[in-house]
Formats: sequence, structure tokens, C-alpha cells
Amino acid sequence: MQGHSQPLQNSTAIVANHTPTQNQLLNALSAEVQQRLFPHLERVEMPLGKVLYESGDVMRYVYFPTDCIVSLLYVMENGSSAEISVVGFDGLIGVALFMGGESTTSRAIVQSAGFAYRLLGQRLKDEFNRHGELLHLMLRYSQALITQMAQTAVCNRHHSIEQQLSRWLLLSLDRLKDNHLVMTQELIANMLGVRREGVTEAAGRLHKQGVIDYSRGHILVTNRAKLEQLSCECYAVVKAETDRLLPIQARS
Repeated sequence: MQGHSQPLQNSTAIVANHTPTQNQLLNALSAEVQQRLFPHLERVEMPLGKVLYESGDVMRYVYFPTDCIVSLLYVMENGSSAEISVVGFDGLIGVALFMGGESTTSRAIVQSAGFAYRLLGQRLKDEFNRHGELLHLMLRYSQALITQMAQTAVCNRHHSIEQQLSRWLLLSLDRLKDNHLVMTQELIANMLGVRREGVTEAAGRLHKQGVIDYSRGHILVTNRAKLEQLSCECYAVVKAETDRLLPIQARS
């Protein structure tokens, strides 16, 4: 992967607000497992639009986001795409590595800029094959991710663009430190697999209802409670299943 990387060993150069334990999976591991894995982590910059891998690429690393969001997209032959899941500090990118596939049919692209820690895939597999706590944690996370993918497919088929947009905003907010997102309507349309005009109309309705403010690619959620009311049940299903499966901090 191109970009700036910094070995974890150079801890004096890492600012206090960027530590591996900002990722909730890494934070959930025991001190013993952390001591085996953390020396091999590298902090990497995740600029907006950075592609971590394309469909069919052989994966070398897994990525543990700390303050960025990565979207997994399915890309059609004609170039159109649709998001199948979002990953932030709640998870990791690269489940195919420990599930035995080594590659995947999706594209991973940075949706919200920030940082992540990457780990050589073989290091993760070595720990996974100890059949200890990492194995159980990764399997529970995979089940939560599958739930998100399945619910996204249902949502995209049966619910309005406004409901889809509300779900997408809530999932993104759960993986950010505040209620502000930087994302153009065109990119949102690509994520949802709908026309840009549809996103414009849905965002306009949310704005009129006092839920969001939107200006030049900046989205500020001003009424989260109302946004949850406007969203379909898909968001609640995904959140409840994730909270049930993963022993992590309560989300906002």
C-alpha cells in the first residue's frame, strides 16, 4: 500500500490520540495477545478515496481503522457500484485472510479519511490458528459483518432512498468521533447504488425536517434521534446484532 507508514515500535513519534486500542477489536484483546500482535502493527494514513484493494486482489494485510471509515463496494462490469458494508473503529478490513479465501469480490475504499493500523496477514493467521480468543473474536465480528451485508441488501431492495440514506448516515456516525461527515452527494449515490438526483431529493427532505445541514460535501447531523426515527428497521437490526456479538465499548 502506498502512503506514509510508521512502525509501532517508534512509539515516541505517535501522537497520543492515535493508538491501536482506539480500534475496538484490538482493544478487546487480552494483554497477552496484544503483546504478541502490537509490535507488528504499523500506523498508516488513510486519505479519502484511497483504494486498499480491488476485487480479486490477493490480500497481504489486514487493516484496523482507528478514526477512518472504509467502505466495501461491489463493482459491476459496467463500472457501477453499491456499498455492501462500512467498517470503522469497530472492525477490520480483510476478513478473507483468516476465512481462507485470501481474496474477495469487493473493493475497499476509504470513505472518511483518518488512520488505521495494518498487520501482515500471516501474523493474524498465526494468532488465529492458536484457536484462542482472537479466533472467537474474529468469528463474532465476521457474523456481525455478514448481518450488515445481508441487511444492506434487503434495505436497498425494499426501502426508500430516504430510509437508505438515513441508515447509511447512522452507520457512518457510529464509526466517527463526531456528527460531521465529509461526503459529496455523488459519492453517496455511488455507495447506495442509486441516481445522484435521488440522493439530492432525499437529503433535501432530511434538511427540511431539521435532521441534517448540508453544504459543499459537508454533512452535519443536527438531530440524531429524528434520523433514527426516519430510518428503516435495518439500522436497528445491524446495531443490535453488532452490540450482541462484540464485547466492545457502547456506541454513541
